[in-house]
Amino acid sequence: MSRSTLSRRAVTFLAAAAVVATTAGIASASAAPASEPGRDARATAPSGALTSSLKGWGRMDYPDAGHDIRVTVDAHATFKGVGWAEPDRSWGTFRIYHRMPAADGGPARVNWGDFTVDCLTSGGPTATVTGRIVRTGGNAGGWDDYLKRHVRMGISFYVGEGEGGGPSRIGLSGGTDEGEPLLSRCMAPAADAKVIKGGYDLTDKVPAG
Repeated sequence: MSRSTLSRRAVTFLAAAAVVATTAGIASASAAPASEPGRDARATAPSGALTSSLKGWGRMDYPDAGHDIRVTVDAHATFKGVGWAEPDRSWGTFRIYHRMPAADGGPARVNWGDFTVDCLTSGGPTATVTGRIVRTGGNAGGWDDYLKRHVRMGISFYVGEGEGGGPSRIGLSGGTDEGEPLLSRCMAPAADAKVIKGGYDLTDKVPAG
C-alpha cells in the first residue's frame, strides 16, 4: 500500500471521528498528520511544565538471604508538558549498597556506589532512574573499575499502592564490562525483585511550582 493511500485513509478516518465528536457536543481538536504524530500531539497538549520525584530506600529480595542489597534514591525531573516522556532536566543521587556474608572466617564484604542522576522517567506507579557512578566504598572494591570508567547504571521501580497493588519492586541493570557500550540514559530492566523492607514515595508528573 502506498504512503499516499495510507494518508488518504487516515484523513478520511479522522474526518469521520470529528463529525461524531461534534454530534456528541465534544469540541474537535486538530488531528496529527500521519507522518509526525509526536510533534503535533505535544503541540496540542496542555501547556505548563510538570515535575516528577522519587525518594526513599528499600531492601530488595535476593535468592541468598545472607545478602543485603539496598537502593536509596532522591531523584527529580522536569518535563515540558503532557505527552513528553523524556525529561527536560533530571537531577539527584542514588546509592546501591551490597553486603555479602562472611566467607572462610573473614569479615562480611561490603560494596557500595553513589551515582549522580542523569534521567528520571515516571508513569503511574512506575519509574526509571539512571546515573553515572561518582563514588565507591566498602571493603570489597568491586566497583572501583566502574568508577574509573564512569559507568552508568539503571534502576526500575514499581511502587505498589493500596489493596491489590502488590509489593513494590526494583530492577537493577548492573554495570557494563570494559569495551561494551554504556547503558543508555533512561534505560533499565524490568522491576522484578520485591522490596522486602523500606519503601519509596513516587510523585508522577504534577504541575511544577
